[in-house]
Amino acid sequence: MSPTVVVGTTFVDIKGFAQNHYDPQGRNLGEVKFVHGGVGRNVVENFANVGMPVAYAGMLEDSAIGLEVERRLEEIGADLRWMIRVPDHGIGMWLVILDENGNLAGSVSKMPDIARLEDHLRARGDAIVAQSGAVVLEVDLNETIAENIIRLAKRHGKDVYAIVGNMSVILARRDLIRQTKCFICNEIEAAKFFAEDFHGSAAEEVRAWLPPAVEKAGLQSVVVTLGEQGAVYYDKETKVAGFCPPCPTKVVDTTGAGDAFFSGTVMGLVRGATLAEAAGYGARLAAATISREENNCPVDKAFFDRLREL
Repeated sequence: MSPTVVVGTTFVDIKGFAQNHYDPQGRNLGEVKFVHGGVGRNVVENFANVGMPVAYAGMLEDSAIGLEVERRLEEIGADLRWMIRVPDHGIGMWLVILDENGNLAGSVSKMPDIARLEDHLRARGDAIVAQSGAVVLEVDLNETIAENIIRLAKRHGKDVYAIVGNMSVILARRDLIRQTKCFICNEIEAAKFFAEDFHGSAAEEVRAWLPPAVEKAGLQSVVVTLGEQGAVYYDKETKVAGFCPPCPTKVVDTTGAGDAFFSGTVMGLVRGATLAEAAGYGARLAAATISREENNCPVDKAFFDRLREL
């Protein structure tokens, strides 16, 4: 199987875990940890941790933390031949506060220098996409990168799976999402994309609403995660809509859950699973991720073998 190539960013997350009830106006005792993150990098690590072939067309830097991130990805088997290393500004930073329940209480982001990645993909994007099995694209890097990668994927007949960043490109260029195989997002992102208010809606209501919304928007397939309610999905080709229940687990840290759900779902789809089966893989990977302080699922090379036995 050719590797799924991931076009995205690398971040270092500075996480503060509140020990007791989080008070945004006061001092909070707890723990502070540095964790490898970034949407693209998270997906790469999730794939590699369960033994799925994956290549990273992202960016790192010649700093101590950059070399640490690179070494970790190499050790778990990620293909880094398409990655570029720059002297500085190759890694973003995300400062995040988590409350006593592991839920996000506040954050601030600093983006890496995407212009360098844009130049790299302009020069080598054709070769990168041609040698991939499928493409995971962090669409919101910038409009030029998204257009280029989707154009190359169409030329070479590769499926593109869109993962959300900050919604800046997605909301301005909904036409790009129509050219992707599957759009996987959470309920807040879906509400923005479809201009629909989901606040307080039950999963069944969203499931019933989704098929006509996907058809009207001209999308191929969509999965919307609903937090503790699970996820709903619709496949335009098969006309199948459904509900994926969440997997019970102890919540330690919810960051990375969306990237893990996305990763598991795409892993299933590139292996030929139905959208319903793939969403189930995503739910299991997300549950494994939120039960630990890391942004990724644990190393589990037998993940798919065990699922086949269920």
